Amino acid sequence: MDNSATPPLIPALRFHWLTPFYDAVVRTTTRERTFKSALIDQADFSDGRKILDLGAGTGTLAIQIKERYPNSIVHAVDGDPRVLDLARRKAFGAGVDIEFREGLSSTLPYANAEFDRVVSTLFFHHLNWNDKRLTAQELFRVMKPGAELHVADWGRPANLLMRGLFIFVQLLDGFETTADNCAGRLVPLFQTAGFQDVESSTRFDTIFGTLRLYRARRP
Repeated sequence: MDNSATPPLIPALRFHWLTPFYDAVVRTTTRERTFKSALIDQADFSDGRKILDLGAGTGTLAIQIKERYPNSIVHAVDGDPRVLDLARRKAFGAGVDIEFREGLSSTLPYANAEFDRVVSTLFFHHLNWNDKRLTAQELFRVMKPGAELHVADWGRPANLLMRGLFIFVQLLDGFETTADNCAGRLVPLFQTAGFQDVESSTRFDTIFGTLRLYRARRP
C-alpha cells in the first residue's frame, strides 16, 4: 500500500497543545449543540443502525448518537491518539459503549460494505483536495448499498459577513484545505465518488462563518 497518499495528521485546533481546549472552543463558537442535533435528526437512526463517526475527535457526536439511540452500534475513528484518549474517557463517563479506533480517513480500518450510516463533523476542511477525494472513495467502500452519508462542515459562506468571519478559520486551519469548503466543492466531491442524491440541506451561521449540513446516498 502506498502510504504517501495518506493525509497528514492535523490535530484538533491544528496544534496538540490546544487539544484540551477543543471542546470548549467548538461549543462556544459553532453552535455545536444545535448543528449536531440537526445532523442526528437528519441521519435518523431510529430503526437501529451500524454507524461510523469519521474524524470523531473527542467523541461528542458519537456519544450523543449512542445516548439518543442506545440500540445503535457506534464506531468512531480518528487519526489522533491523544484526542481518542479524551473521547474514550468521555464515553466511559457517559456510560456508553462506543468502539473507538485509530485510523486515517484515506485507509479506513474497516471491511467493505460495513456501515448503514456514516457521519462526520468539522473534519473535511482539514484535508486538501486529493485527500478529500481519497476519503470520499473510502467512505463509499465501507458503506452498504443504500447507506447514507451525513456531514456537517464549513461551507460556502451565506453572505459577505460570513465570508469575512471565515478568515479566522482559514488562518488557523490553513487556506489550502479550507478553500474547497468555502467554494462549495463538497457536493461535487461526493458526486464524483459515486454517491447519489447529494445535497447541501441546512445552514448555520456562526461567529466563524457558515456551517452546512450535507447528505448523500450510496447506490
